[in-house]
Amino acid sequence: MRKPFLVRLVAGLGLAAILAWLPLAGHAADTFPDKPIHLIVPFPPGGGTDTLARVLAERIGAELKTSVIVENRPGAGTVVGSDYVARSEPNGYTVLLNTSAHAINDTLAPKLPYETEKAFAPIAIVGRAPNVLVVRPDSPFKTIGDIAAYAKAHPGKLTFGSSGNGTAVHLAAELFKEMAHVSLTHVPYKGASPAMTDLVGGQIDMFFGTAGAVTPLVKAGKLRAIALTSAERSPSWPGIPTIAETYPGYAADVWYALFAAAGTPPAIVDTLNRAAIEATQSDLFRQRMGSEGITNTPNTPADLARYVHEEIARWRKVIQEGHVSMG
Repeated sequence: MRKPFLVRLVAGLGLAAILAWLPLAGHAADTFPDKPIHLIVPFPPGGGTDTLARVLAERIGAELKTSVIVENRPGAGTVVGSDYVARSEPNGYTVLLNTSAHAINDTLAPKLPYETEKAFAPIAIVGRAPNVLVVRPDSPFKTIGDIAAYAKAHPGKLTFGSSGNGTAVHLAAELFKEMAHVSLTHVPYKGASPAMTDLVGGQIDMFFGTAGAVTPLVKAGKLRAIALTSAERSPSWPGIPTIAETYPGYAADVWYALFAAAGTPPAIVDTLNRAAIEATQSDLFRQRMGSEGITNTPNTPADLARYVHEEIARWRKVIQEGHVSMG
């Protein structure tokens, strides 16, 4: 049966539009980049992710021989900045630098304005860093085993602080609770600084914090590091064991990754990937970010896509079983 004339006309026009677009897309990839790239950071200026972004911007710009402009668009636990990139033109000139929150928000954030695995083109993982479990220097707890043993004998008595409900450091503690089968009481704060102030002052028993946040107080002798949340030990924390050494399979490091809007041509994504990986292997990156405990190894857009998928599933289980909410 012949299709109606209008259907055939629309189909023909659609095919013609696609054929006309293909050379333009190829040309865009060949000339990319020919103007500044905007690197969107969904956090306020001055934090660890912002610092990482500015080091990356400098080195990626040098690799691609263009300017990379850092823009801070904080709000709603990274959703504001992420949505801005998801809605941007898919041409590689607007790029998101997000953290583990990218995967966590898929379950935690109510009514996301985008579908995490469909709205973005993964580019590259650009850094990983351990979270660190710290206590006061006079704490009786010397190991993660000490904490687990006490928590089992005194359910709910031990308190731990975090930089907020649903943050990566909060979920690191929830994962420990789940794997160790213990009960701890969560005390959320609006940021790491007030949590560490209360820990030093004796108001809480322990704190799961980012390496960058806790390092100054550990070096000053005001806090003591007990364990790392990464799968492997970190050269930045010599002698500090991982939780995984006591609870195999445990891993809750912080990761940082770049994303573009879905539909960005693969050739442009690959160009950005190569520049990002070169940036993370540079002496500047290693010197500046190594002090924050951030390291990186080469990876591909496909590696990041698989990792995000795995992380969404992993944290969904922790969030649901721990009844974690943003509020």
